[in-house]
Amino acid sequence: MGTPNNRESIFERVYEIVRQIPAGKVATYGQIAALLGPGMPPRIVGFALHGLPEHTDIPWHRVVNAKGMISLPSDQVSFDLLQQQLLEKESVKFDSSRKIDFALYLWRPLD
Repeated sequence: MGTPNNRESIFERVYEIVRQIPAGKVATYGQIAALLGPGMPPRIVGFALHGLPEHTDIPWHRVVNAKGMISLPSDQVSFDLLQQQLLEKESVKFDSSRKIDFALYLWRPLD
């Protein structure tokens, strides 16, 4: 991941991209990583978002996994539920398996 300054720079770029995701849309970790540049692993997006303070203006809840599902560790059940609630407040719907329909809700920044 590089030096701390390089990591901070990458994290700031992640935050800039996530801020662009409009309410009612979601993006995947991989999608954001691809926007960072070639070879950037999706995991770096997760690291960046995990380090955010509790009360942040960055809409972290709009980032989901490639299956269209919330992807938080099992020890963070409360954040899992919070993420779903925040998305539902923005009119994002989940199916019975807690999956989001990308045809309806995926953010497409280059369209």
